[in-house]
Amino acid sequence: MAEIEHEVRESTVVGDGTVARKQVTTTHNSATPYAKAQQVIYLILGIIEAILAIRIVLSLLGANQGNGFAQLIYGVTAPMVAPFFGLFGYTFQTGIARFEIETVVAMIVYALVAWILAKIVSIGGTQS
Repeated sequence: MAEIEHEVRESTVVGDGTVARKQVTTTHNSATPYAKAQQVIYLILGIIEAILAIRIVLSLLGANQGNGFAQLIYGVTAPMVAPFFGLFGYTFQTGIARFEIETVVAMIVYALVAWILAKIVSIGGTQS
């Protein structure tokens, strides 16, 4: 990351007529476009992981499929989890209390993909 230095100089007249000078230097890290891209990748991952975690909780508690919130979460996460169903020989059913190991596998895979993308972006940032 690039660093930006900011310098401030202040002069103050003290009661006896002398001048006191003060110099303050601060350093800020300016995020490069590569660092910002990594932040976006991890933000998207965080959102995906959060809604998948909500899906796991709803599934564990056997959430009522007639409920609007449960429908929303299952509807949004269905495309993300669909590639992993059938991985363990289970037929998907809603409305029953079950630990969806497929959703956990999806969370792990998406975290791995996000980490790889962030590393690729960071490699691009070091080449400049």
